[in-house]
Amino acid sequence: QVQLVESGGGLVQPGESLRLSCAASGIIFSSYAMGWYRQAPGKQRELVATIFSDGNTSYADFVKGRFTISRGSAKNTVNLQMNSLKPEDTAVYYCTADHPIVSTIRWWGQGTQVTVSS
Repeated sequence: QVQLVESGGGLVQPGESLRLSCAASGIIFSSYAMGWYRQAPGKQRELVATIFSDGNTSYADFVKGRFTISRGSAKNTVNLQMNSLKPEDTAVYYCTADHPIVSTIRWWGQGTQVTVSS
């Protein structure tokens, strides 16, 4: 079955960086669009970034220029490099994988907590 396991969350100060990683299994990784979502307390889950099977990427406006999504050098991983972190980036971050044919099928990881605070 499909499994997505996130890692790399933690507590950092404003302006610092973190890199999240997502290890995927049970899928033909290169065929799937992979994404990162986040959900802050009391707020709706929101899309942060996506990397498509052709390598193209897209970002939410609130992270453009600060976050970078990439497929990792390790097999079947996707990373989210987060720079210049702000307190409003505090959230649980989730990795997703979208079925390449049936677009309504999406798998989710369990999430990793990112806290930005001084």
